[in-house]
Amino acid sequence: MDGQADLSGALIAELRAVLGDRVSLADSVRAHHGKDESYHTLLPPDAVVFPRSTEEVAAVVRACVRHQTPIIPFGVGTSLEGGVGAPHGGVSVDMSGLDRILRISAEDMDATVEAGVTRKRLNADLRDTGLFFAVDPGADATLGGMAATRASGTNAVRYGTMRHNVLNVKAVLADGRIISTAQRARKSAAGYDLTGLLVGSEGTLGIITEVTVRLFGVPEAISAAVCSFPSVDDAVKCCILTIQSGIPVARIELLDSVQMDACIRYSKLDYEAAPTLFFEFHGTPDGVKEQAELVQRNATDFGASDFKWAVRPEDRNALWLARHDALYAALALRPGSVAWSTDVCVPVSRLADCIAETRSDIEKSGLLAPIVGHVGGGNFHVIFLIDPHIPEEWNAARRVNERMVLRALDMEGTCTGEHGVGIGKRRYMAAEHGEAIAVMRTLKQALDPANLMNPGKLLPD
Repeated sequence: MDGQADLSGALIAELRAVLGDRVSLADSVRAHHGKDESYHTLLPPDAVVFPRSTEEVAAVVRACVRHQTPIIPFGVGTSLEGGVGAPHGGVSVDMSGLDRILRISAEDMDATVEAGVTRKRLNADLRDTGLFFAVDPGADATLGGMAATRASGTNAVRYGTMRHNVLNVKAVLADGRIISTAQRARKSAAGYDLTGLLVGSEGTLGIITEVTVRLFGVPEAISAAVCSFPSVDDAVKCCILTIQSGIPVARIELLDSVQMDACIRYSKLDYEAAPTLFFEFHGTPDGVKEQAELVQRNATDFGASDFKWAVRPEDRNALWLARHDALYAALALRPGSVAWSTDVCVPVSRLADCIAETRSDIEKSGLLAPIVGHVGGGNFHVIFLIDPHIPEEWNAARRVNERMVLRALDMEGTCTGEHGVGIGKRRYMAAEHGEAIAVMRTLKQALDPANLMNPGKLLPD
């Protein structure tokens, strides 16, 4: 499939027969749905539709299949690898209208929501139940988008990623069939794991319309701590010892000295511009105190200094707001620049080496690029700050990014820990998966023989 699709008047008429005025051909609407928050080029669809139910999504898919037109799901556009663009044109299916929280079961500690519900909206509705949804990618993404990209975040070291937190999904397949992938039981030995297949499929196998997710009890007590280290290597070793010691830390975040300097300036923090770990502990008051004391002891063994506590909610919120504002802080280091954020994930034992070699490449390239890591899981992000008018800076960033990805693969890691594949990482999929790529293509061909579901994403040509 090459070039832009030429939407027929017949298809537009069919879509309007189902959705009425919830079909848009406006340039501004198409442009909004052709780009996410990444550096990738704007690739607008030919039309945007706004369904409000699973049945309407299915009707849209069936109409597009009849006219052999690509279908691209859209949440809120917070993805980072070009996953929502339309390289072959087609119809963007905006899921924001599927925004109902269908069921909350405090007894079973799960909830079923439509795909357009955002994580903050769900947690707001959970406030009086004593439960919360734990996956926190930073952005206020939709639950459907988070499932489709197998999202992760700062809490993953304790609560897991979307792969661990989705119990089942309802989805519309490429032929318009509506399926539910599982029941609500916490475990099952019945049949293929279709939930696991669709979680992380990035809209290439179907459109997720409902998600059932695990919930957790709000901790009785939460405390946070920050400490700086002589080097990234020391910080990562402290992280490894913390995990090996069985300390149930909820979050462990690493900011290298460049990123820490940015956060100090942007958020007016009273810390040292050195490699820094952010910790958070969940549990009982005595439990979090014990966890924190054990971590402080470990950190001291690796030369940590300036160990600071944050127990009051306002202090913890300020601390984590500074962490979540890392991208804006980085951009403030170089006004007028654009950010290219990329990530890899390696076994934790190789993390310090991977970061050190990547930092060396960055310094040799002359680029300004802070590093942030979810180090409890071996995942780190590089934020290239690029002058959009200097092509050589883009080229230098591409070279550093490629070396970082190939280095991660050599270390038995992955080309993307949580950003997804989209357009940006698909060229590395064969190197990462080898012969398994053929199996993925077989699955794609079986479920989407005309290659209409988000074509040009995830799998290499």
